[in-house]
Amino acid sequence: MILVSGKEVSNKIKDEIALEVEKLKSNGGKTPHLAAVLVGDDGASRTYVNAKVKACERVGFGSTLVQLDNDISEADLLAEIDQLNNNDEIDGFIVQLPLPNHIDEQKVTEAINPAKDVDGFHPVSLGKMLLHLPSFLPATPYGIVEMLRHYNIPTEGKHCVVLGRSHIVGSPMSVLMARKDYPGNCTVTLAHSRTQNLKEVAASADILIVAIGKPEFVTADMVKEGATVIDVGIHRVEDSSKKSGFKLLGDVKFDEVAPKCSHISPVPGGVGPMTIASLLKNTLLAVQLKN
Repeated sequence: MILVSGKEVSNKIKDEIALEVEKLKSNGGKTPHLAAVLVGDDGASRTYVNAKVKACERVGFGSTLVQLDNDISEADLLAEIDQLNNNDEIDGFIVQLPLPNHIDEQKVTEAINPAKDVDGFHPVSLGKMLLHLPSFLPATPYGIVEMLRHYNIPTEGKHCVVLGRSHIVGSPMSVLMARKDYPGNCTVTLAHSRTQNLKEVAASADILIVAIGKPEFVTADMVKEGATVIDVGIHRVEDSSKKSGFKLLGDVKFDEVAPKCSHISPVPGGVGPMTIASLLKNTLLAVQLKN
């Protein structure tokens, strides 16, 4: 069993991006600049945003953190987005999800200029992805593709089952794995909570990508011997034995599933770091597309 370390792959990608930034600067080009909008003070969201800011520092990007109150009106948030759209210094930006209930996430997503949509969630970005045109790929699926590439995991002709159909992970993941490309060329099944015989469907996968949103949902009887398993889930679960008072679990029961796998990603240290690396890659692409 080989551990698919997103931490290792993301560090390699960051090193490559840092070299590209140095080249840009030495040729008189613009320093890439990524902005993040954080609404409210959700602990997990703040942790993610802080990690993105640190990643920008490491690769030589400029970064801006826009912190807004939890009770900001939808109109005022849209006005902030409009300012970022029209700020030539900002090459790409993200609005950290989830947003407070009184704000329409889809309206916010659609308000982002597609040329700065480094999260890859805008309908224009998703449409280009579907047509295999140059575009910003959704950050988490993009990260998973890069993990598979780094570990030379065979995908052509393989059966890939994606558990979960969210527009952030599952649905775009299914498109990328079916594309005429490497990684890709899979026969893809997109399964979800309404799928009949879900256990049997999962157990038929050569490559199982799990984004179902339930801690330790996938057990050993749902995994084929020798399969590659990529765990997208991350959950804080109370654990009094830990100094922090909680432990992190994925959507896969790792200790039980790992012995059956050819490759498996851990939680933490798997997909999470790759999402941030993909954001950086998309931001660099945003700068390159301007030139």
